[in-house]
Amino acid sequence: MNPIIENLTGMNALSDQVVAMDLLIAAKSGVRNYAMAVTESGTPEIKEMLTRHLTEALDMHEQVSLYMEEKGWYNAWDTNEQINLDLNNIDTALNLPIL
Repeated sequence: MNPIIENLTGMNALSDQVVAMDLLIAAKSGVRNYAMAVTESGTPEIKEMLTRHLTEALDMHEQVSLYMEEKGWYNAWDTNEQINLDLNNIDTALNLPIL
């Protein structure tokens, strides 16, 4: 996003949060897809390769989720707090000025 528009709309900090959440969702999807692929693999070599990729996807998910937790953008262990974070993000999105 354009830095001027980010500052005008108050989205400068939220932009990083949105990118991180997209990355977390993509990492979760990768984990799920690799896990299914491992169970469907036809040869031990393919299974081993997919298992390595699954491990890498799990590591990526952990890194992104820990980063988001440190920033206060994600709280996987406290659903009430996560709901409050989500509601605040909704309020922010609904109150963005229309340019």
